[in-house]
Amino acid sequence: MSALYAVGKFAISPVSRLLWRPKVSGLDNVPATGPAILASNHQSVIDSVLMGALMPRNVYFLAKDEYFIASGVKGTVMRNVMYGLNQIPVDRSGGRASLMALDAALPVLRDGHVLGIFPEGTRSPDGRLYRGRPGVAKLALDAPAPIIPIGLLNTEKIQPIGASVPRIGPTVEVRVGEPLDLSQWQGGEIDSRGLRELTLKLMNAIQQLTGQEYVTRYAPKRPDQIAAANGSVEKD
Repeated sequence: MSALYAVGKFAISPVSRLLWRPKVSGLDNVPATGPAILASNHQSVIDSVLMGALMPRNVYFLAKDEYFIASGVKGTVMRNVMYGLNQIPVDRSGGRASLMALDAALPVLRDGHVLGIFPEGTRSPDGRLYRGRPGVAKLALDAPAPIIPIGLLNTEKIQPIGASVPRIGPTVEVRVGEPLDLSQWQGGEIDSRGLRELTLKLMNAIQQLTGQEYVTRYAPKRPDQIAAANGSVEKD
């Protein structure tokens, strides 16, 4: 664990418990050692902060590579901070680069660490649970690593899309499900149909934890994401 991550977790964990009184269940489903993928629904920018603060192990997350490539003193500081907080740089420019982005997490899993990830690929625009991206399933089989479904409830009340400052008061809940049984897809090559089946199994497990309405299509991009892809803004 980096010193920065240790300090951050030491500071944020008690603060988050004080401000939002999170109810956490199923932590014993997170393996004490070895690689694991924590796959969660995604309703707020604060989701990764809460997962990192409340999980019993250190959690790595994917972050867009713009945070790591800036020049000058500011760029160096930002780069060191991001690495210190267990952030993994990925290329989200689109096309093949985006398809291969999750490969950046393979070394982390193969070194026995925990990866936090949001299969929907972006925050839900309306509170519903959207179709999962198959890259998470492929990553779990390539590593290999167990997938643990996570259900986050009420985080959108803390910091909804468009809000720049978290709200104090809303009570949140973190539900950790049992690891998925991946045996059906292990031991050989898996095709796109198999990845879709495993991804659907994962999203069903998350839906059972959250009770969200499930949508069979991918979550639409928000206006700020479209603008960012066109190079006019840079937002998460």
